[in-house]
Amino acid sequence: MHSWTDTLRFAFQPVVNLRTGAVAALETLARPETGDILAEARRDPELDSGLTVLALRCATRKETLLPLHLNVFAATLADLGGLTPLYDAVRAAGRMPWEITLDVVPPYTHVPQRALLEAVAALREQGFRISADGIGDGDVPLRLLTDLSPDLVKLDASLLSRPAAVRAMRTLCEELGALVAVEGVETELQCAAALSAGAQLAQGELFAPPARIPAVDVYLPPRSTGVAVAVPRSGPSVREFVRPAAVLPVTASAGQVRALLTGSPDVSGVLLVDQAGRPVRSVHRSRFLLSMSARYGHALYADRPAFKLGDPPRTVGVDGTAWEVLDVVAVGGRDRTSDDVAVVDRRGRCVGVIRLADLVRALAESRVEEAAGLNPLTRLPGSDSITSEVDRWIADGRTFALSWLDIDHFKQVNDGAGFAAGDELIRSVGRALQQAVSGHARVGHIGGDDFLVLAEEGAVDPLVAAVLDARWSAGGRPVTLSVATVVCAPGSVGDHRQAAAQLAPLKKAAKALRGTSWVLGRAGLPGHEVRRGAGRHRRRPGTRPPSRGGERRCRICVLMPGKGGRAPGESRSSSPSATLTPPWHR
Repeated sequence: MHSWTDTLRFAFQPVVNLRTGAVAALETLARPETGDILAEARRDPELDSGLTVLALRCATRKETLLPLHLNVFAATLADLGGLTPLYDAVRAAGRMPWEITLDVVPPYTHVPQRALLEAVAALREQGFRISADGIGDGDVPLRLLTDLSPDLVKLDASLLSRPAAVRAMRTLCEELGALVAVEGVETELQCAAALSAGAQLAQGELFAPPARIPAVDVYLPPRSTGVAVAVPRSGPSVREFVRPAAVLPVTASAGQVRALLTGSPDVSGVLLVDQAGRPVRSVHRSRFLLSMSARYGHALYADRPAFKLGDPPRTVGVDGTAWEVLDVVAVGGRDRTSDDVAVVDRRGRCVGVIRLADLVRALAESRVEEAAGLNPLTRLPGSDSITSEVDRWIADGRTFALSWLDIDHFKQVNDGAGFAAGDELIRSVGRALQQAVSGHARVGHIGGDDFLVLAEEGAVDPLVAAVLDARWSAGGRPVTLSVATVVCAPGSVGDHRQAAAQLAPLKKAAKALRGTSWVLGRAGLPGHEVRRGAGRHRRRPGTRPPSRGGERRCRICVLMPGKGGRAPGESRSSSPSATLTPPWHR
């Protein structure tokens, strides 16, 4: 009598780290030759649990080093309260639970959420990692996703056509301490979109199709210099650079370590861990093999504990940043510069390693990309850097102020004082803006005499005042500046393009004023406030003349676009946005 397992086969698809280009894990996929065993498993929790165990056993026969991703339906976890048979199978296969990531697969409809969360908590207690699968194409509630607090979120590739959604998910994952992966990537354009939106991992036909034998090499498209990678403000996360670790028990002999290293040329070192998976010793490939190949080395060390040939491990927390890794490396001796750094979770268990070469390469690329975007005159970022940051603030749901500053009549400055004086004036304004910013504000030089400033709303007043209060001149000629600011509350703009569109008429209004000027408006609301500058009104006989400079005078004005604030022939009450003109302007 034939069993359903007789026609069941498994395929493996690599999960690729977009930062390093390395295979981060293997996902094991059931591929029945006949029937629809997956549809049956969706209805039968015991069958689904058995499939997960079979997938593990098949993977351990094919691959012994890479972390594994195994699929399980959400309903199965809720019904069974966990996967006890899987834990036993993992131990029997000589693997560690934290090397296994369970991809929790939809549907979630009608799944008891409390039971699911309790089952996930039990699996975490055993050491398993959790991935939320099918996000964007499934039915997982956002609140449940947050409560699950997965280690990895797998997005459907269809979301790549909605980059704002991917960036928002990246922001959420940063808060949860999770990575973002994109499934089903088939083209280089999709790969570039995943990178620019902030995904750290990906899988799909582009890199390697599912195959019966795990792929040794994967294809990773060359990164375009025009692709900006989203990087957290505190620096790249350690999670983005984690490679699988070669792990052996602390009791392993030197002969066992040698067999692993010689059989796996890509392995740069071995971590010896205790029963809880905590690194105890780090064995460096070159130093170890040099000791073993020395005269009498094999006879002396082969049957002795490898512990004696190892060094204390260098570790960094999984929630750390790339800069912390560099700090760890800097503390050690020069002979250990090339050692892998072990990445440990909150319990001290090893979750992988970081190679210094990966880290240095990524940081160098980010510096090259940043330098390529700097304005050669002021060494300030260009518009791409600022607008990308604007999109991140929008995705974060933050209120922000975007300001556009330029020098009035700059062509006349160049013509009268010379281009050298004009260049020095631009550099001076750029330096003044940089010195005035505080907190997470960003200053960009978008070309010519135009600057962009992104800041929190509360930081705008002192920043603008510091720049506008200074006396500016070029070649002995006095110079004035114009500033336009749009304050964007959450939901008022969808991306940086909409913010720029709201800012453009405010700049026009600021340029229409005499002298140094500053106009502030709010996205989605009519009118604007003149913070500084004098309107170009004709003074009637007998009225008070404007004071010299005309600054700090129109704080109560609400001016609509157009000189004088009112279109010719328009009555003062003809619209709800009628101009309020202070007495000294009448």
